[in-house]
Amino acid sequence: MRVLVTRPQEDAAGLLAALAARGIDAIAAPLLAITYSDAPPLDLTGVQALLLTSANGARAFVRNNAARDIMVLAVGDATARAARELGFSDISSAGGDVDDLAALAARRLDPEAGMLLHPAGSKVAGDLAEMLQENGFSYRREVMYSAQREVDLPAVARDELAAENLEGVLIYSPRTGDTFKRLIKAAQLEQSLATVRAYCLSANVARTVADLPWAEILTASKPEQTALLALFDET
Repeated sequence: MRVLVTRPQEDAAGLLAALAARGIDAIAAPLLAITYSDAPPLDLTGVQALLLTSANGARAFVRNNAARDIMVLAVGDATARAARELGFSDISSAGGDVDDLAALAARRLDPEAGMLLHPAGSKVAGDLAEMLQENGFSYRREVMYSAQREVDLPAVARDELAAENLEGVLIYSPRTGDTFKRLIKAAQLEQSLATVRAYCLSANVARTVADLPWAEILTASKPEQTALLALFDET
């Protein structure tokens, strides 16, 4: 089986290894490029916890700040694992999406204990701020990285699709899905998807590519990489 992985380069290594362990020939074709901002170290005065909605948020924070003893609430297991690998120790995973993260904060944290700091990208999904503020929390978002869309379909993706060599495309975010759809249409390769399955991390991701002529769209049972990989085990 041969599939295309559209994740940013920073996030793709573990996924490629997990696919290879399943005997799947995975080709990296990132559609987003991560750029980290250079700024003075963040002031953590009054901050009781970090909210991490992506591994890139964890990477951005450690590029900026030496603090590792601060409590971390991560949106999912993959983000929690990235935080642990970067040196954080007090980590809790919401195991889902930003709604689950807000619910975890409401269960675990005291609004009176301090602010919640969110190292984030320039584009965010969901309304984490509103959900937290409804529960009485002070929330501070710091834009620490951006994800730039590719302007052309990567050559390896174009060639593999044109040759009808692929059986699957893995799509992890709505922004990636939107980018994939735009680039596929620009390259006039929509019909090459007739024998290709879309493997989507969530229903929100699946909706962004639903109008492309896939052979099938498969959606992970929850927005976690383990759940997405389970789709390959099932199929």
